[in-house]
Amino acid sequence: MTDPVAHAAGSFAIAGKKVARLGFGAMRLTGLGVWGEPDDRDECIRVVRRAVELGVQLIDTADSYGPYVSEEIIREALHPYPDDVLIATKAGLTRNGPDVIKTAQGLVRLGPKAWPPVGRPEYLRQEAEMSLRRLGLDHIDLFQLHRVDPKVPLEDQVGELKDLQDEGKIVAIGLSQVTVDQIERARRIADIATVQNRYNLTDRSSADVLDHCTGEGIGFLPWAPVGAGELAESGGPVDRIASAHGATSSQVALAWLLARSEVVLPIPGTSKVAHLEDNTAAAQLRLSAQEIDELTHSV
Repeated sequence: MTDPVAHAAGSFAIAGKKVARLGFGAMRLTGLGVWGEPDDRDECIRVVRRAVELGVQLIDTADSYGPYVSEEIIREALHPYPDDVLIATKAGLTRNGPDVIKTAQGLVRLGPKAWPPVGRPEYLRQEAEMSLRRLGLDHIDLFQLHRVDPKVPLEDQVGELKDLQDEGKIVAIGLSQVTVDQIERARRIADIATVQNRYNLTDRSSADVLDHCTGEGIGFLPWAPVGAGELAESGGPVDRIASAHGATSSQVALAWLLARSEVVLPIPGTSKVAHLEDNTAAAQLRLSAQEIDELTHSV
């Protein structure tokens, strides 16, 4: 049953396609620590298909999710892809194991140590070619540099993506976790369609990047978009606003992002259909100007 809820978020054009501004992040279609197969692959396939039924048109993944598992699940779920769906993927981070491990004391997060950046041009080209194969595409609508490798000149990394674009293997180029200066250096080499930085109610360290993207008309994909921290605790601003609307804290966090700028395309992720439906309903939530102002000035 098709119910394009996500379309209520409005649209933004990437790679010549207008997509609903509320997308889906596919990192969680994997095992613990973003490593290996998920506990329930069939449910993950249902999640991807249900996302499209709900009007989601931007599905964001990466070669390093699994690694490779997320891309493979997306292909199994959707190939051949609907014409209005844009598959975005990334390369530039490698994996040396899960970023969360189980110990006798509980879960231990390894964080960035499990995600070493590699931006050598030949590696980025290899991963683009492999993503094309895994996803079953003859071109990738949006191919993003997952991280800037400090050991390789940024110009060489973006230059290789520009070469792939000129060859017709990718349509649009994106960056992830970059500064304003890096965006402008990259734009001297190629058009930059999107930037994907961490940004949410409690982490606004990329506010200058978002403002720059807004001014330049560059799509901004905030990752970890539902983070609300203490603001969502009982009696806090997110909790109060959610109660007033009969909504969840995650929906309020997403609605605030959508209101923050017309270039924002949140990509919440999950491996459960029920959670997906809950997140996608945020597209229909309209916060008042007073509520937006309160959340904006809450940290």
